[in-house]
Amino acid sequence: MTRRERVVYLAAAWCLSYPDEELIGRVPLMRAALGEFPGAVADFQEVLESLESTPPMEIQARYVREFDLGKRHALHLSYWTDGDTRRRGEVLGNFKKTYRQSDILVDTHGELPDYLPMVLEYAAVVDLAAGRGLLTRFRASLEMLRFGLLRDELPHARILQAVCATLPGKSPADEQAVMRMAGYGPPTEAVGLDPYDPRLLPVKGA
Repeated sequence: MTRRERVVYLAAAWCLSYPDEELIGRVPLMRAALGEFPGAVADFQEVLESLESTPPMEIQARYVREFDLGKRHALHLSYWTDGDTRRRGEVLGNFKKTYRQSDILVDTHGELPDYLPMVLEYAAVVDLAAGRGLLTRFRASLEMLRFGLLRDELPHARILQAVCATLPGKSPADEQAVMRMAGYGPPTEAVGLDPYDPRLLPVKGA
């Protein structure tokens, strides 16, 4: 199971990253690696086919539109739980602390340390237990992202489903169940929040 998890996490990290030429060139590698495990490639199939068949400029523009220009599919895990509150700084610091404890230098490439593709790659190639711990701790964020992708009928939803399937427990049936899973209570801070914000807010105090 350990090797399968590593392969799923790395393939998910790549499929959720900006589709440059290097990533597109990795599609055969992803197919081969996922193909070692029964049923693993199915959750990635539509994204892999799109990477293979869509002109690079078109798929890159689509990625920017869906993942960079708005927050509906934010790939930063603490965005969903802490938004722009002051507590987020502490949360991001905890991600950095986890990386440092692995005794390696993690290149964030200018991204915040809670960037999902980075967390997935860290779990896949550096420290499976610690990376899986981060994913488990932010399971509710993963599920909210999954529901957002499902709502907009994006194939990446199945990749989130594959990641969540490696974590303890079943995925919630709806977004209200995610709220209950996370155990969020009354707000203690709501800096910059929109009343229709899709995130897992209000949040508990630290």
